[in-house]
Amino acid sequence: MIQARRIAVVLILLSMTVLAQRTKLKPATSGPPAEDVKLGLEAARDAEKQLVLIKNAEANSYISSLGNALVAKAPNDNKFPFTFKLVDDKSINAFALPGGPIYIHRGAIEAADNEAQLAGVIGHEAGHVILRHGMAQMKKSQLTQGIFGGLSAIFGDSTVGQLAGAGGAFAGSLVLLRYSRDAESQSDLMGTQILFDCGYDPMAMAQFFDKLAKEHKGTKSEQFLSNHPIPENRVKKVNDEIKRIGTLPPNPRTDTAEFQKVKKLLLAMPDPPKPAAAGAATSATPPAAPSTRMMDLQASGILLRHPDNWKPVVDGTNITIAPEGGVVGQGDLAYGLIVDVFKPQNTGTLDQVTTQFIDNLQKGNPSAKIVRSRVSAQVGGKPAQLTELTNTSPVGGQESDIVITVLQSDGTLRYFIEVAPTKAMPQYQTTFRTIIDSIRFR
Repeated sequence: MIQARRIAVVLILLSMTVLAQRTKLKPATSGPPAEDVKLGLEAARDAEKQLVLIKNAEANSYISSLGNALVAKAPNDNKFPFTFKLVDDKSINAFALPGGPIYIHRGAIEAADNEAQLAGVIGHEAGHVILRHGMAQMKKSQLTQGIFGGLSAIFGDSTVGQLAGAGGAFAGSLVLLRYSRDAESQSDLMGTQILFDCGYDPMAMAQFFDKLAKEHKGTKSEQFLSNHPIPENRVKKVNDEIKRIGTLPPNPRTDTAEFQKVKKLLLAMPDPPKPAAAGAATSATPPAAPSTRMMDLQASGILLRHPDNWKPVVDGTNITIAPEGGVVGQGDLAYGLIVDVFKPQNTGTLDQVTTQFIDNLQKGNPSAKIVRSRVSAQVGGKPAQLTELTNTSPVGGQESDIVITVLQSDGTLRYFIEVAPTKAMPQYQTTFRTIIDSIRFR
């Protein structure tokens, strides 16, 4: 009896050691979680005025049961009131609103091979809720006046009116859901922990995301990939977390008969109704011409000047500068400038790292094509390269994407992407040139 007790104590200590080794994930912001819940409920009410929800009782019962079982194992003393609903949409997508509402498109279930992959998607989205990434985005974007007041500060009052007509708080929440790669990586780790604790193979999550990237180029999965930027070395990071947590059981859960039954049920359903084109009201009228009056912006280690009727949104190293009406649909940039930093897998020369970046860009945007080979340039007194691509514009037709890259002293690549519909690009070239000429590195 004494020996048995000693063994039990050892097992408990080992278990505590394993738990201590897992990555400790902290919420991205402070303040009462009730703020998240209130914001999420407002956004969910408006979301459900636009979304077509699946009303099949068996499918809804399954997704709620699976979701609740997963979040019951979530770390960080999770107390958010989660809900799980199915959207009648063939696109491979899922999203979580602050405070707990999670929506899974039927296309995500139809694309998943097994329940473990679907559980990975839900676990990942639950991570965004528990780590409060939506609320953190709100604060980073200085949306301190509520959804509409905050959007007014970023895009201007008339755009707010258009968004209100198109979906109110839900349309506003799209700003909150454009997470950074760091946020995606944190949600990957939390999803890994949830899957492990529920007995699933936690590699299923990374495998599903990789499957979308590799097997569904040019398909509806592009929406999921564009809304969920791929963290660097995703599979390796998940593998490392699994090693930190502990040894996988010999036969981790991968699939259930219930999942396959619901997947067949959804596949047999008629195609969902076609929604009105997102952002149609915004895209019908092009933005006003760029102002010749310029204003200063200092952020993320650079100084630049931009038209005073363009508004910047800064999230870490990512800077988006757009005119009112330049962001359409589900947060897609149609007119404006993107600035960010690319961390290459292998260090090298400006030419080599630019090649890595352009390759990575095209993998995430299968319709993007190079139309002008790299030419030498200068930005802020540093050597740069310029590459021009075409892509599908979110307002219809083709867009031109002029990519300018600068190698930084730490081996990372600072890039600038000028975006406008191809027909309109000549009208924006002088503005873009003025912005680029004004850049100074701190």
